Amino acid sequence: MNFDVMVLGSGPGGYVAAIRAAQLGLKTAIVERESLGGICLNWGCIPTKALLKSANVFEYIKHAEDYGLKVEKADKDFGAVVKRSRGVADGMSKGVQFLMKKNKIEVIMGEGTVKAGKKLSVKDKDGKTTEYTAKHIIIATGARSRELPNLKQDGKKIIGYRQAMTLDKQPKKLVVVGSGAIGVEFAYFYQAMGTEVTIVEYLPNIVPVEDEEVSKQLERIFKKAGINVMTSSEVTKVDTSGSGCKVSVKTKKGEETLECDIVLSAVGVQANIENIGLEEVGIKTEKGKIVVDEYYKTNKDGYYAIGDCVPGQALAHVASAEGIICVEKIAGEHPQPLNYNNIPGCTYCSPEIASVGYTEKQAKEEGYDIKVGKFPFSASGKASAAGHKDGFVKVIFDAKYGEFLGCHMIGANVTEMIAEAVVARKLETTGMEIVKSVHPHPTMSEAIMEASAAAYDEVIHL
Repeated sequence: MNFDVMVLGSGPGGYVAAIRAAQLGLKTAIVERESLGGICLNWGCIPTKALLKSANVFEYIKHAEDYGLKVEKADKDFGAVVKRSRGVADGMSKGVQFLMKKNKIEVIMGEGTVKAGKKLSVKDKDGKTTEYTAKHIIIATGARSRELPNLKQDGKKIIGYRQAMTLDKQPKKLVVVGSGAIGVEFAYFYQAMGTEVTIVEYLPNIVPVEDEEVSKQLERIFKKAGINVMTSSEVTKVDTSGSGCKVSVKTKKGEETLECDIVLSAVGVQANIENIGLEEVGIKTEKGKIVVDEYYKTNKDGYYAIGDCVPGQALAHVASAEGIICVEKIAGEHPQPLNYNNIPGCTYCSPEIASVGYTEKQAKEEGYDIKVGKFPFSASGKASAAGHKDGFVKVIFDAKYGEFLGCHMIGANVTEMIAEAVVARKLETTGMEIVKSVHPHPTMSEAIMEASAAAYDEVIHL
């Protein structure tokens, strides 16, 4: 069978690319080895948010008296929480199936391998192999949990994110290795559900890609909640020979041993680029990623790659944007290359974290003379009414021209607020334009205006 476009992988990069290709009149097929929607819909973004919502609700119930309410004998059913999460994921995957049918995209289930001559072979579950041809082949195979040599995952005592969201039994003690988005989200979830949690982070700050003030604030909040946070620390080995785990941790003070039921390895992801035919076709890779140009074309004509298997932030919305740009270029449109410095990052622990652009440190390193404004949610009427006064909004502007260099938030629902900063930066909005844009009261979003005003010494409510 011949197609205009074939996409290998149906995650948020692959399925979005396929839909856009179909919209542009290209005969399209998508190849998937497991479930439509890929890791994001089935084992990542969506089911984890369902787990975190259950944790949020449970925390609300436990603190009902803070809101003048009485709830007696509140408890959780860990199995039911996991079941709800899986149900949400299944529903989203069915939604992608509907979109494939609606857009007349051929879905081919099986293991795909790219071949020379713009061919793609697919081995189905019965072992039968079928070869297809396409004018354009887009590789969107995503990534998986990265394994460290001294932290090999066995799926039972040392686990990755997939097992972390489907455990049969809630652990009494959990050690989380790594404090990126995956690490802190699971740390928050399990702690909120009643597990004793320790985070071990190799770098000096947790959520190390974030602005340092945000990292320090989250560490304070986590410690106050009862999470043991160990920074500048390294797991050297894990002894799983007993009933639980003995985790050896090298710290500044020396070696420590932690005992727990389960160790969650959350040390990042690695691209799925093995055994998909890259070597046979001659597609160039570098540092475990497929090398592409600004429109996602590889070094071989007719072959493209997007998402977690190429350089750039390993985020669902990045993969989707890359897929759209790639397909529009194939179709002869004139898309703009993606600005990777205007990609919002969101972490859904509690409080949430959201950021875009330069951190304060990065802006200074780039040579900018900067104005910095900060507004704490403790001064926000809406935050006080909601009972979520922890956190702040921090904005960074170029002092000379007012360019919006960066925005960093920590607090309740800030992941819903960051888009304002992304759009403002895309439109090259200046600091004073944000100050003079009337924001609704009372809302959490006022904090963006107030922080901007603080940068120009015009803040009212501080």
